[in-house]
Amino acid sequence: MTTLPILSPEEQRVLGCLLEKQITVPDSYPLTMAALRTACNQKSSRDPVTDYDERTVQDTARMLKDRGLVRVTWLDYGRRTLKYAQTAVEALGLADDERALLTVLLLRGPQSPGELKTRADRMHEFDDRGEVEAVLQRMAAREEPLVARLERRPGQQDHRWAHTLGEAPVDAPAPAVDREQVLAEGSEARDRTVVEAYDAVAEDYADAYGGVAKPFERWLLTRVAELAGPHQLADVGAGPGDVTAFLAEAGAAPTGFDVSPRMVEVARQRHPELDFEVGDLRRLLRPGTAAGWGAVVSWFSLIHLAPSELTPAVRGLAETLLPDGVLALAVKTGNAVEQRSQWLGHDVRIAQVLHDPSAVLGAVRSAGLTDLEVYLTGEGQDRLYVIGRRE
Repeated sequence: MTTLPILSPEEQRVLGCLLEKQITVPDSYPLTMAALRTACNQKSSRDPVTDYDERTVQDTARMLKDRGLVRVTWLDYGRRTLKYAQTAVEALGLADDERALLTVLLLRGPQSPGELKTRADRMHEFDDRGEVEAVLQRMAAREEPLVARLERRPGQQDHRWAHTLGEAPVDAPAPAVDREQVLAEGSEARDRTVVEAYDAVAEDYADAYGGVAKPFERWLLTRVAELAGPHQLADVGAGPGDVTAFLAEAGAAPTGFDVSPRMVEVARQRHPELDFEVGDLRRLLRPGTAAGWGAVVSWFSLIHLAPSELTPAVRGLAETLLPDGVLALAVKTGNAVEQRSQWLGHDVRIAQVLHDPSAVLGAVRSAGLTDLEVYLTGEGQDRLYVIGRRE
């Protein structure tokens, strides 16, 4: 199947029941029509509770069969009996953990990772909610995503996730934010305000945000350094140079680039043993002594670009890589453009764009990068991390 099906609520319920019962009551699977109707209308583990008649379930199962998601078999125990089985696992290419989460989403609608872990445990045992989130991110990173993350509702601590297979009752999306507003005065004016702001805050920025504190980021940067191997690495948007220094400690051979001359001066003062240059990530060149970079790291340096600038920027970075070189991105995500007039005690005029994860992933795929690793965290502020390889 090359295109995801768009399922009606009835189709979602019937398919979800067949996926569930195959695991939870294997001795009575495939299901008879009576058993399938009972499964659809049971009052536990279903949202909403339904009261389908036999004709509704029968017609729905037939439509799913026509879509290639259900198989009908005849069993003969003195009289012929129709039984129904799902074929969605094969059609959609579902791993066991993906199957469990999709089943619960089909049966109960949008849910948080914690809710999904508890409710899917009968079908697949997850170690913790972090593992659930990793599987959801994998499902969302497919060429045709199976799930999508919803915006938080007022008072909610966790994001909820919904499947993308049809007309599930999901929350209305948050009003769209005009992220292109950062280009209202033109790209040159925007670029000038960015340089001026970082020049102004450089020393205080290094004191406030220096180091690589998050264990996950330390692990991921170490992995990028290993993937770069003996080849040179470019850290674009290096700021005060602490990420560059961490990559060097992890065994990489990095050069740091930043558009702010004052930031580059601070980086050289803090890390005199490393190379730092003034440079714009959108105009990164290959290293002077090699055919390309073994890795390019853009650690939260896309936050001042409009969505329309993402694809050309990411493509430009990818083109500087060696074959099998990797691009590693870290991006703040959300549905906002944050304007600053004061920053670390300085008067500035700068905007930070919280990007849509799908837009970032679309830019990465458009650049021809493969073997994607995608991670999405929500530790106080949502962050997307992507590693892609140039073929």
